[in-house]
Amino acid sequence: MKNISILVPETAIMEAIADPRYMFTAANEFLKAAGKEPLFNVQLVGHKKAVKLMNNLVTVHPDKTLDEVKKTDLIFIPALSGDIRAALELNKKYIPWIIEQHKKGAEVASLCIGAFLLASTGLLNGKKCSTHWLSAEDFREMFPEVELVDGSILSEENGIYSSGGANSYWTLLLYLLEKYTSRETAILASKFFAVDIDRDSQSKYMMFKGQRNHKDEAIRKVQDHIEKNIEEKMTIDELAEVVSLGRRSFERRFREATNNSVLEYIQRVKIEAAKRSLETSRKNVSEVMFDVGYTDTKAFRDLFKKITGLSPVEYRNKYNKIVLEPREELI
Repeated sequence: MKNISILVPETAIMEAIADPRYMFTAANEFLKAAGKEPLFNVQLVGHKKAVKLMNNLVTVHPDKTLDEVKKTDLIFIPALSGDIRAALELNKKYIPWIIEQHKKGAEVASLCIGAFLLASTGLLNGKKCSTHWLSAEDFREMFPEVELVDGSILSEENGIYSSGGANSYWTLLLYLLEKYTSRETAILASKFFAVDIDRDSQSKYMMFKGQRNHKDEAIRKVQDHIEKNIEEKMTIDELAEVVSLGRRSFERRFREATNNSVLEYIQRVKIEAAKRSLETSRKNVSEVMFDVGYTDTKAFRDLFKKITGLSPVEYRNKYNKIVLEPREELI
């Protein structure tokens, strides 16, 4: 029997507690239906007997408190809501318990921005991690010793798991279910819960807003220039001249400020503008391509797919509900 401990921290997202509980209790039923013994002992674990969530709308009564769980096999850290630093302060009592259980052999999995609480334990230092794409900049600032994998649905390293944003955690739940049971059981669960199995990227959901949480005014001026002139072809030397910097110094400062190379930043700004146009306008893909400064069809298609995981046509068809002309681009 595998003991699964789903934490109930203050400010936790209710679904990120209920869904793993539902997944693994349902798995027990699948196993029984197949003539096998149930495998999972699923318990909610809190630092007190009653935890109010959703602005006090819901009270969750954990099955056990931290001091009552002497050993467990798998810990789930759910997503947190609200101000993340305040949430971490409220839930610091969980940190030594998680560390102690990991030392005893427990695996640990964070869901979405539950990664912040997991990272606070130090167990992620020097390891890969996934979290919600919208929280990536804050995560890097708070935990520079952790290797955040942009756009990843899940990360695994030495029995420590993390998932990407929002419903991405279903992929991690299915992954762990398959690890503890079988591929057959995981596929059955994916069908039962109507969720995709083996998703590997958040890319098509990500929105690039430009990293502006820095104090380098010269680099911010260049960011403004790039974002206001997306139709232009820009060189690094030209952008360095905008702020009267040498190329080497400019490239170094740009990466330090934005966590992107100059070329990566230009590409992501242009593709973000192309995404918005494909979502909301009647323009065909070629028109959108020209609007953001590209003339090479293959280069634009390849870059768009690299960043979003979809071709321009696939992206438009997924997110644009406007009735388009019957002619389809080949891009």
